[in-house]
Amino acid sequence: MEITPMEMTGPIIIAIICGVAFIIFVIYAIIKGQKRKLATGVDDMVGKVAITQTTLNPKGTVLAEGELWTAIAEGSKIKANEEVIITKVESLKLWVTKKSKEKESE
Repeated sequence: MEITPMEMTGPIIIAIICGVAFIIFVIYAIIKGQKRKLATGVDDMVGKVAITQTTLNPKGTVLAEGELWTAIAEGSKIKANEEVIITKVESLKLWVTKKSKEKESE
């Protein structure tokens, strides 16, 4: 019984090249994703707008990024359902100031 060597035809070569190219692309995408800097987190919240859920006198609750946070008002008392700007994040507390009318027009 004689074993004949398998011939490498055009479609087989193209399939191998496409498979290797796909594997290289996947490895490149994984490496690029691992090197990317995180774009979320509490540090990213500074400067964003939140809405007060309770009166801040000076402590209360705000809704920021879809989550309820304990907040401390910097300056005067802030009523419920007002927009505030996050100025600082300290552990699980947000420091906020009242959103001024000048900033809304920008």
